[in-house]
Amino acid sequence: MRFESPYFLLLFILFIPLFYIAWTRKEPSLIIPSLRAFKRASDNKKIKLKNKIPLILEIISISLLIIALARPQRGIEELKQRAKGIDIMLVLDLSGSMNAIDIPSEYKTPQSIRSGIISGKLRTRAEVAKEELIKFVESRPNDRIGLIAFGPLPYLAAPPTLDRKWIYRQIEKLNPGELGDSTNIASSIASAVSRLKNSKAKRKVIILFTDGKHNTEARISPIQAAKIAKDYGIIIHSVGIGNENAFIVVDTLFGKQLQQISFEFDEKLLKEIAKLTGGLYFQAKDAEGLKNTLNEIDKLEKTSFEEPKFIDYKELAFPILSSGIILLILSFILSKTILLKIP
Repeated sequence: MRFESPYFLLLFILFIPLFYIAWTRKEPSLIIPSLRAFKRASDNKKIKLKNKIPLILEIISISLLIIALARPQRGIEELKQRAKGIDIMLVLDLSGSMNAIDIPSEYKTPQSIRSGIISGKLRTRAEVAKEELIKFVESRPNDRIGLIAFGPLPYLAAPPTLDRKWIYRQIEKLNPGELGDSTNIASSIASAVSRLKNSKAKRKVIILFTDGKHNTEARISPIQAAKIAKDYGIIIHSVGIGNENAFIVVDTLFGKQLQQISFEFDEKLLKEIAKLTGGLYFQAKDAEGLKNTLNEIDKLEKTSFEEPKFIDYKELAFPILSSGIILLILSFILSKTILLKIP
């Protein structure tokens, strides 16, 4: 609540003495032989107060008019929350080794592993990664997120966007081995940098997922690509996928068989890339590990919010002015009709 023109309230300083004079002035009188009848009438307080009704209405009316001139306003405060999103590029290794299944420590025998695969509890690295990436995207509605898949060369599946349905479709389309079996970490980082370098977001992040070593010839090395990212203020979080107990399903003359594969990703390189850009390195040994990793990154990369305050003022002068005029008219009508005084 506030007054837009509070100086009009100073009129009360002039008006209060007038109120007092009007209230205390004597009623008009006649010269008559005896005052006894009128004296008895003047002792009747109800009659005296009744005679003051027009004056009371005038006092209230003028007070309301002065308040209306001061323009009282009621403020409706509103906080509008605006998100300052982060631009994120997800960079996912799609080499053939992403078809491997990482076996958690609780699976001790080949039979338990086969049962886990048949039941769907054990899934390939790619299947797990796609599911967890969709959950990650869902948890960050205010961030622009893009997607690059890579093998020998990077493939831009989605530029940074807020269109969640589009990203979900692009993630679902990814299949290991379609881009080739080698791993080009340098070019994939460089491609992600090119998509983020002109971003106006206050924070730009690349999340690199790989289960292999950089084994493809490129114009720059992975470290050089990371230095370029650093120059543009881009942070890289690196995630090594896989553990020593990993198998891939292969077709043989005797049907589908499990074939163990070697543990390949270059942990030292991934740590150096992350450290160089101010990011963190994570190891996702299995499905649960990848889920926890993305949860940690989600907590780490918090979207900031600003809450500007808006106050919408509603004018209250008109209803107050209307009330004052109505009371003034009512005072006039009463003083000229039922409360008419004849000197």
